[in-house]
Amino acid sequence: MKKLLSLILCACLLLTACASGANEPVSDHESHKVGEYTLASGDGEQTPPETSAETEAATESATEPATEPATEPTTEPAAEPATEPATESTTAAATTTATTAATTTAATTTPAPETEPEETEQVADTPEIPEGSSAVYMTTDISPEGIMKVYEALGVELTGDNIAVKLSTGEPPASNYLDPDLIRDIVEHVDGTIVECNTAYGGSRSETAMHYQVAEDHGFTTLGKGFVIMDEDGSMILPVNGGNQLKENYVGAHFGDFDGFLVLSHFKGHAMAGFGGAIKNISIGIGSQEGKCLIHTAGRSHTSWFGGEQDAFLESMADAGKSVVDALDGNILFINVMNRLSIDCDCNGNPAEPDIHDIGILASRDPVALDQACVDLIYEAEGNESFVRRMEGQHAVHVLEAGEEIGLGNRDYVLLEVR
Repeated sequence: MKKLLSLILCACLLLTACASGANEPVSDHESHKVGEYTLASGDGEQTPPETSAETEAATESATEPATEPATEPTTEPAAEPATEPATESTTAAATTTATTAATTTAATTTPAPETEPEETEQVADTPEIPEGSSAVYMTTDISPEGIMKVYEALGVELTGDNIAVKLSTGEPPASNYLDPDLIRDIVEHVDGTIVECNTAYGGSRSETAMHYQVAEDHGFTTLGKGFVIMDEDGSMILPVNGGNQLKENYVGAHFGDFDGFLVLSHFKGHAMAGFGGAIKNISIGIGSQEGKCLIHTAGRSHTSWFGGEQDAFLESMADAGKSVVDALDGNILFINVMNRLSIDCDCNGNPAEPDIHDIGILASRDPVALDQACVDLIYEAEGNESFVRRMEGQHAVHVLEAGEEIGLGNRDYVLLEVR
Protein backbone atom coordinates (compact mmCIF):
# COMPACT_ATOMS: atom_id res chain seq x y z
CA MET A 1 0.00 0.00 0.00
CA LYS A 2 2.83 2.41 0.90
CA LYS A 3 4.51 1.79 -2.44
CA LEU A 4 1.21 2.28 -4.31
CA LEU A 5 0.58 5.59 -2.55
CA SER A 6 4.12 6.74 -3.39
CA LEU A 7 3.62 5.92 -7.06
CA ILE A 8 0.27 7.76 -7.10
CA LEU A 9 1.92 10.76 -5.45
CA CYS A 10 4.72 10.82 -8.04
CA ALA A 11 2.15 10.60 -10.83
CA CYS A 12 0.23 13.55 -9.39
CA LEU A 13 3.40 15.62 -9.20
CA LEU A 14 4.25 14.79 -12.79
CA LEU A 15 0.76 15.76 -13.98
CA THR A 16 0.96 19.02 -12.04
CA ALA A 17 4.37 19.85 -13.48
CA CYS A 18 3.19 19.05 -17.00
CA ALA A 19 0.12 21.22 -16.53
CA SER A 20 2.17 24.12 -15.21
CA GLY A 21 4.45 24.00 -18.24
CA ALA A 22 1.93 23.04 -20.92
CA ASN A 23 0.83 26.59 -21.70
CA GLU A 24 4.23 28.20 -21.30
CA PRO A 25 5.59 29.55 -24.59
CA VAL A 26 9.06 28.61 -25.75
CA SER A 27 10.76 31.93 -25.06
CA ASP A 28 13.89 33.44 -26.53
CA HIS A 29 16.98 32.02 -24.88
CA GLU A 30 20.31 33.75 -24.46
CA SER A 31 23.27 31.40 -24.67
CA HIS A 32 26.12 31.90 -22.20
CA LYS A 33 28.75 30.37 -24.48
CA VAL A 34 31.44 33.01 -24.93
CA GLY A 35 33.78 31.00 -27.12
CA GLU A 36 34.19 27.66 -28.83
CA TYR A 37 37.29 25.67 -29.76
CA THR A 38 37.97 22.28 -31.24
CA LEU A 39 40.89 20.53 -29.55
CA ALA A 40 42.82 17.63 -31.02
CA SER A 41 44.92 15.99 -28.34
CA GLY A 42 47.59 15.01 -30.86
CA ASP A 43 48.35 18.20 -32.80
CA GLY A 44 46.58 20.91 -30.85
CA GLU A 45 44.45 21.96 -33.86
CA GLN A 46 42.01 24.71 -32.88
CA THR A 47 39.16 26.58 -34.46
CA PRO A 48 39.00 30.28 -33.54
CA PRO A 49 36.58 31.32 -30.81
CA GLU A 50 33.25 32.91 -31.64
CA THR A 51 33.37 36.69 -31.50
CA SER A 52 30.49 39.04 -30.92
CA ALA A 53 29.82 42.20 -32.89
CA GLU A 54 30.85 44.22 -29.85
CA THR A 55 34.17 42.38 -29.67
CA GLU A 56 34.83 42.93 -33.37
CA ALA A 57 34.02 46.63 -33.08
CA ALA A 58 36.31 46.96 -30.07
CA THR A 59 39.11 45.27 -31.99
CA GLU A 60 38.69 47.56 -34.99
CA SER A 61 38.69 50.68 -32.84
CA ALA A 62 41.78 49.48 -31.02
CA THR A 63 43.74 49.12 -34.28
CA GLU A 64 42.74 52.50 -35.76
CA PRO A 65 45.12 55.39 -34.98
CA ALA A 66 43.74 58.23 -32.92
CA THR A 67 42.79 61.23 -35.07
CA GLU A 68 43.47 63.83 -32.39
CA PRO A 69 45.94 63.83 -29.51
CA ALA A 70 44.57 64.21 -26.04
CA THR A 71 44.61 67.88 -25.01
CA GLU A 72 44.06 67.52 -21.30
CA PRO A 73 45.06 64.90 -18.80
CA THR A 74 42.25 62.88 -17.26
CA THR A 75 41.34 64.35 -13.89
CA GLU A 76 38.90 61.71 -12.69
CA PRO A 77 40.37 58.71 -10.86
CA ALA A 78 40.04 55.28 -12.44
CA ALA A 79 36.98 53.35 -11.37
CA GLU A 80 37.38 50.53 -8.92
CA PRO A 81 37.46 47.18 -10.75
CA ALA A 82 34.32 45.09 -10.35
CA THR A 83 34.65 41.95 -8.33
CA GLU A 84 34.82 39.06 -10.73
CA PRO A 85 33.05 35.75 -10.16
CA ALA A 86 35.11 32.67 -9.43
CA THR A 87 37.31 31.58 -12.33
CA GLU A 88 38.40 28.20 -13.58
CA SER A 89 41.67 28.28 -11.66
CA THR A 90 39.76 28.46 -8.40
CA THR A 91 37.36 25.73 -9.56
CA ALA A 92 33.83 26.50 -8.49
CA ALA A 93 33.32 28.64 -5.40
CA ALA A 94 36.81 28.75 -3.99
CA THR A 95 35.95 32.15 -2.51
CA THR A 96 34.98 30.51 0.71
CA THR A 97 37.36 28.45 2.78
CA ALA A 98 35.95 25.11 3.80
CA THR A 99 35.92 24.99 7.58
CA THR A 100 33.63 22.04 7.90
CA ALA A 101 33.99 20.73 11.36
CA ALA A 102 30.74 19.02 10.47
CA THR A 103 28.44 17.68 13.12
CA THR A 104 26.33 14.58 12.79
CA THR A 105 22.72 13.94 13.66
CA ALA A 106 22.73 10.16 13.56
CA ALA A 107 26.37 9.24 13.15
CA THR A 108 29.70 10.93 13.87
CA THR A 109 32.07 11.08 10.93
CA THR A 110 35.06 13.13 9.90
CA PRO A 111 34.57 15.61 7.05
CA ALA A 112 36.58 15.17 3.88
CA PRO A 113 40.04 16.74 4.14
CA GLU A 114 40.74 19.99 2.36
CA THR A 115 42.56 18.97 -0.80
CA GLU A 116 42.72 20.10 -4.40
CA PRO A 117 42.83 17.99 -7.56
CA GLU A 118 46.33 17.26 -8.81
CA GLU A 119 47.23 19.11 -11.98
CA THR A 120 47.96 16.82 -14.93
CA GLU A 121 48.96 17.46 -18.52
CA GLN A 122 46.06 19.01 -20.42
CA VAL A 123 44.95 18.56 -24.00
CA ALA A 124 47.51 20.18 -26.31
CA ASP A 125 47.29 23.96 -26.67
CA THR A 126 44.22 24.48 -24.53
CA PRO A 127 43.30 28.16 -24.99
CA GLU A 128 43.26 30.65 -22.15
CA ILE A 129 39.82 30.98 -20.58
CA PRO A 130 38.58 34.57 -20.06
CA GLU A 131 38.25 35.71 -16.48
CA GLY A 132 34.70 35.21 -15.22
CA SER A 133 34.20 32.20 -17.50
CA SER A 134 34.86 28.47 -17.12
CA ALA A 135 36.03 25.72 -19.45
CA VAL A 136 33.55 23.04 -20.48
CA TYR A 137 34.92 20.08 -22.45
CA MET A 138 32.69 18.12 -24.82
CA THR A 139 32.72 15.08 -27.05
CA THR A 140 29.94 13.64 -29.19
CA ASP A 141 31.42 10.18 -28.60
CA ILE A 142 29.07 8.63 -26.02
CA SER A 143 31.22 5.68 -25.05
CA PRO A 144 33.62 4.64 -22.27
CA GLU A 145 36.41 6.14 -24.39
CA GLY A 146 34.45 9.38 -24.73
CA ILE A 147 34.07 9.71 -20.96
CA MET A 148 37.79 9.15 -20.48
CA LYS A 149 38.52 11.69 -23.20
CA VAL A 150 36.66 14.58 -21.53
CA TYR A 151 37.88 13.57 -18.06
CA GLU A 152 41.52 13.67 -19.18
CA ALA A 153 40.90 17.00 -20.91
CA LEU A 154 40.13 18.54 -17.51
CA GLY A 155 43.84 18.30 -16.78
CA VAL A 156 43.43 17.35 -13.11
CA GLU A 157 43.17 14.20 -11.02
CA LEU A 158 41.16 13.80 -7.84
CA THR A 159 43.39 13.35 -4.79
CA GLY A 160 43.07 11.04 -1.82
CA ASP A 161 42.69 7.32 -1.16
CA ASN A 162 38.88 7.27 -1.05
CA ILE A 163 37.12 8.75 -4.07
CA ALA A 164 33.31 8.73 -4.30
CA VAL A 165 31.54 8.45 -7.65
CA LYS A 166 28.12 10.06 -7.24
CA LEU A 167 25.34 8.99 -9.58
CA SER A 168 21.66 8.10 -9.59
CA THR A 169 20.91 4.41 -9.27
CA GLY A 170 17.61 4.89 -11.13
CA GLU A 171 14.06 4.03 -10.16
CA PRO A 172 12.70 0.65 -11.35
CA PRO A 173 11.41 -0.60 -13.65
CA ALA A 174 12.59 1.42 -16.67
CA SER A 175 14.32 4.70 -15.78
CA ASN A 176 17.19 6.16 -17.78
CA TYR A 177 20.09 5.70 -15.35
CA LEU A 178 23.65 5.59 -16.66
CA ASP A 179 24.71 2.26 -18.15
CA PRO A 180 27.29 0.63 -15.83
CA ASP A 181 29.28 -0.48 -18.88
CA LEU A 182 29.50 3.15 -20.03
CA ILE A 183 31.08 4.34 -16.77
CA ARG A 184 33.09 1.28 -15.72
CA ASP A 185 36.42 2.53 -17.11
CA ILE A 186 36.23 5.93 -15.42
CA VAL A 187 35.17 4.40 -12.09
CA GLU A 188 38.13 2.02 -12.25
CA HIS A 189 40.44 4.86 -13.26
CA VAL A 190 39.68 6.86 -10.10
CA ASP A 191 39.45 3.66 -8.01
CA GLY A 192 36.08 4.94 -6.89
CA THR A 193 33.19 3.84 -4.71
CA ILE A 194 29.69 4.37 -6.15
CA VAL A 195 27.63 6.43 -3.70
CA GLU A 196 24.00 7.47 -3.47
CA CYS A 197 21.43 8.53 -0.84
CA ASN A 198 17.93 7.26 -0.15
CA THR A 199 14.95 9.06 -1.67
CA ALA A 200 12.46 11.11 0.34
CA TYR A 201 9.43 10.57 -1.92
CA GLY A 202 8.99 6.83 -1.42
CA GLY A 203 9.46 4.30 -4.19
CA SER A 204 11.92 1.43 -4.35
CA ARG A 205 14.90 3.43 -3.08
CA SER A 206 13.45 5.06 0.04
CA GLU A 207 14.65 2.33 2.40
CA THR A 208 18.25 1.18 2.64
CA ALA A 209 17.75 -2.56 2.11
CA MET A 210 15.58 -2.04 -0.97
CA HIS A 211 17.96 0.57 -2.33
CA TYR A 212 20.93 -1.79 -2.08
CA GLN A 213 18.89 -4.34 -4.02
CA VAL A 214 18.09 -1.80 -6.76
CA ALA A 215 21.77 -0.86 -7.01
CA GLU A 216 22.67 -4.53 -7.42
CA ASP A 217 19.91 -5.13 -9.97
CA HIS A 218 21.08 -2.13 -12.02
CA GLY A 219 24.71 -3.26 -12.03
CA PHE A 220 26.37 -0.69 -9.77
CA THR A 221 27.61 -2.88 -6.91
CA THR A 222 30.35 -4.53 -8.98
CA LEU A 223 32.02 -1.30 -10.12
CA GLY A 224 35.19 -0.02 -8.48
CA LYS A 225 35.27 -0.51 -4.73
CA GLY A 226 31.55 -1.24 -4.54
CA PHE A 227 28.48 0.72 -3.51
CA VAL A 228 27.58 2.75 -0.40
CA ILE A 229 24.34 4.47 0.59
CA MET A 230 25.71 7.54 2.31
CA ASP A 231 22.73 8.19 4.59
CA GLU A 232 22.16 4.62 5.77
CA ASP A 233 23.49 5.81 9.15
CA GLY A 234 21.80 9.19 9.15
CA SER A 235 23.06 12.69 8.40
CA MET A 236 25.97 15.01 8.91
CA ILE A 237 25.73 18.78 8.64
CA LEU A 238 27.71 21.03 6.31
CA PRO A 239 27.62 24.78 6.82
CA VAL A 240 26.28 26.91 3.97
CA ASN A 241 28.35 30.06 3.55
CA GLY A 242 26.67 32.93 1.73
CA GLY A 243 23.53 31.05 0.71
CA ASN A 244 20.19 32.61 -0.21
CA GLN A 245 17.97 30.21 1.74
CA LEU A 246 19.92 27.63 3.77
CA LYS A 247 22.32 28.07 6.66
CA GLU A 248 23.19 24.36 6.85
CA ASN A 249 22.92 21.34 4.58
CA TYR A 250 22.20 17.81 5.78
CA VAL A 251 24.11 15.24 3.72
CA GLY A 252 24.57 11.50 4.17
CA ALA A 253 26.69 10.70 7.22
CA HIS A 254 29.22 8.77 5.11
CA PHE A 255 29.98 11.85 2.99
CA GLY A 256 32.90 12.50 5.33
CA ASP A 257 34.46 9.11 4.55
CA PHE A 258 35.55 10.32 1.12
CA ASP A 259 38.42 12.59 0.08
CA GLY A 260 37.03 13.67 -3.28
CA PHE A 261 34.03 13.23 -5.57
CA LEU A 262 33.57 12.46 -9.25
CA VAL A 263 30.00 13.52 -10.06
CA LEU A 264 28.52 11.52 -12.95
CA SER A 265 25.13 12.93 -13.95
CA HIS A 266 22.68 11.79 -16.58
CA PHE A 267 21.32 15.11 -17.88
CA LYS A 268 17.54 15.02 -18.28
CA GLY A 269 14.34 16.90 -17.54
CA HIS A 270 12.78 16.93 -14.09
CA ALA A 271 9.18 17.38 -12.98
CA MET A 272 10.05 19.74 -10.13
CA ALA A 273 13.47 21.23 -10.92
CA GLY A 274 12.92 21.53 -14.70
CA PHE A 275 16.18 19.74 -15.43
CA GLY A 276 18.58 17.54 -13.55
CA GLY A 277 22.33 17.78 -13.96
CA ALA A 278 25.43 18.41 -11.88
CA ILE A 279 23.89 20.88 -9.41
CA LYS A 280 20.94 18.64 -8.62
CA ASN A 281 23.27 15.66 -8.23
CA ILE A 282 25.36 17.39 -5.53
CA SER A 283 22.39 18.94 -3.71
CA ILE A 284 19.30 16.74 -3.69
CA GLY A 285 21.49 13.79 -4.71
CA ILE A 286 23.93 14.04 -1.79
CA GLY A 287 21.27 15.22 0.67
CA SER A 288 20.09 12.71 3.24
CA GLN A 289 16.33 12.14 3.44
CA GLU A 290 16.23 14.93 6.03
CA GLY A 291 18.39 17.12 3.83
CA LYS A 292 16.16 16.58 0.82
CA CYS A 293 13.18 17.81 2.82
CA LEU A 294 15.09 20.92 3.89
CA ILE A 295 16.12 21.71 0.32
CA HIS A 296 12.60 21.26 -1.06
CA THR A 297 11.11 23.51 1.64
CA ALA A 298 13.96 26.07 1.77
CA GLY A 299 14.85 25.04 5.31
CA ARG A 300 11.35 24.98 6.80
CA SER A 301 10.81 21.24 7.31
CA HIS A 302 13.06 18.35 8.34
CA THR A 303 10.38 15.71 7.72
CA SER A 304 8.28 16.75 4.70
CA TRP A 305 9.26 17.84 1.21
CA PHE A 306 5.84 19.39 0.43
CA GLY A 307 4.90 23.02 0.16
CA GLY A 308 8.11 24.74 -0.91
CA GLU A 309 8.03 27.83 -3.14
CA GLN A 310 9.64 27.11 -6.51
CA ASP A 311 12.35 29.77 -6.69
CA ALA A 312 13.25 29.20 -3.03
CA PHE A 313 13.62 25.47 -3.78
CA LEU A 314 15.95 26.20 -6.70
CA GLU A 315 17.98 28.63 -4.60
CA SER A 316 18.24 25.97 -1.88
CA MET A 317 19.65 23.50 -4.38
CA ALA A 318 22.37 26.01 -5.28
CA ASP A 319 23.03 26.65 -1.56
CA ALA A 320 23.36 22.94 -0.82
CA GLY A 321 25.61 22.40 -3.82
CA LYS A 322 27.94 25.17 -2.72
CA SER A 323 28.26 23.64 0.77
CA VAL A 324 29.39 20.36 -0.81
CA VAL A 325 31.98 22.02 -3.10
CA ASP A 326 33.26 24.10 -0.18
CA ALA A 327 33.56 21.05 2.07
CA LEU A 328 35.67 19.27 -0.53
CA ASP A 329 37.81 22.35 -1.11
CA GLY A 330 37.54 21.92 -4.86
CA ASN A 331 38.46 18.20 -4.89
CA ILE A 332 35.42 17.48 -7.05
CA LEU A 333 34.95 17.06 -10.82
CA PHE A 334 31.79 16.91 -12.91
CA ILE A 335 30.67 14.94 -15.98
CA ASN A 336 27.22 15.21 -17.60
CA VAL A 337 26.06 12.55 -20.07
CA MET A 338 23.49 13.88 -22.56
CA ASN A 339 21.82 10.72 -23.81
CA ARG A 340 18.27 9.38 -23.45
CA LEU A 341 17.14 13.01 -23.06
CA SER A 342 13.69 12.43 -21.60
CA ILE A 343 11.75 15.27 -19.99
CA ASP A 344 11.45 12.96 -16.96
CA CYS A 345 13.99 12.32 -14.23
CA ASP A 346 15.72 9.02 -13.45
CA CYS A 347 13.54 8.97 -10.31
CA ASN A 348 10.61 8.19 -12.64
CA GLY A 349 10.41 4.47 -13.26
CA ASN A 350 8.41 4.96 -16.49
CA PRO A 351 9.79 8.11 -18.14
CA ALA A 352 8.58 9.66 -21.38
CA GLU A 353 10.48 8.69 -24.49
CA PRO A 354 13.01 11.33 -25.61
CA ASP A 355 12.17 13.77 -28.41
CA ILE A 356 15.81 14.88 -28.73
CA HIS A 357 18.63 12.79 -30.18
CA ASP A 358 21.63 11.98 -28.00
CA ILE A 359 24.07 14.94 -27.88
CA GLY A 360 27.30 13.95 -26.15
CA ILE A 361 29.33 13.99 -22.93
CA LEU A 362 30.46 17.20 -21.21
CA ALA A 363 32.88 17.74 -18.32
CA SER A 364 33.97 20.69 -16.21
CA ARG A 365 35.37 21.72 -12.85
CA ASP A 366 32.43 24.17 -12.62
CA PRO A 367 28.93 22.70 -12.10
CA VAL A 368 27.14 25.94 -13.04
CA ALA A 369 29.00 26.28 -16.35
CA LEU A 370 28.48 22.59 -17.08
CA ASP A 371 24.72 22.69 -16.53
CA GLN A 372 24.46 25.99 -18.43
CA ALA A 373 26.23 24.44 -21.42
CA CYS A 374 23.82 21.51 -21.37
CA VAL A 375 20.82 23.84 -21.19
CA ASP A 376 22.16 25.83 -24.15
CA LEU A 377 22.59 22.61 -26.15
CA ILE A 378 18.99 21.64 -25.39
CA TYR A 379 17.81 24.99 -26.79
CA GLU A 380 19.84 24.33 -29.95
CA ALA A 381 18.53 20.77 -30.41
CA GLU A 382 15.91 19.70 -32.90
CA GLY A 383 12.68 18.49 -31.30
CA ASN A 384 13.29 20.40 -28.05
CA GLU A 385 9.78 21.79 -27.54
CA SER A 386 8.66 19.47 -24.73
CA PHE A 387 12.00 19.68 -22.92
CA VAL A 388 12.03 23.48 -23.13
CA ARG A 389 8.44 23.66 -21.84
CA ARG A 390 9.45 21.46 -18.92
CA MET A 391 12.39 23.72 -18.04
CA GLU A 392 10.61 27.02 -18.52
CA GLY A 393 7.48 25.82 -16.73
CA GLN A 394 9.60 25.23 -13.61
CA HIS A 395 11.78 28.37 -14.05
CA ALA A 396 14.74 25.98 -14.16
CA VAL A 397 17.26 28.64 -15.19
CA HIS A 398 16.96 30.19 -11.72
CA VAL A 399 19.17 27.50 -10.17
CA LEU A 400 21.95 28.70 -12.50
CA GLU A 401 21.28 32.33 -11.65
CA ALA A 402 21.36 31.52 -7.94
CA GLY A 403 24.48 29.38 -8.27
CA GLU A 404 26.39 32.16 -9.99
CA GLU A 405 25.16 34.74 -7.47
CA ILE A 406 26.51 32.83 -4.45
CA GLY A 407 29.82 31.85 -6.07
CA LEU A 408 29.13 28.22 -6.96
CA GLY A 409 30.36 28.86 -10.50
CA ASN A 410 30.05 30.88 -13.70
CA ARG A 411 27.25 30.87 -16.25
CA ASP A 412 29.64 32.11 -18.96
CA TYR A 413 31.79 29.34 -20.42
CA VAL A 414 34.05 28.40 -23.30
CA LEU A 415 33.04 25.16 -25.01
CA LEU A 416 36.03 23.02 -25.95
CA GLU A 417 35.19 20.09 -28.19
CA VAL A 418 37.69 17.28 -27.73
CA ARG A 419 38.38 14.94 -30.64
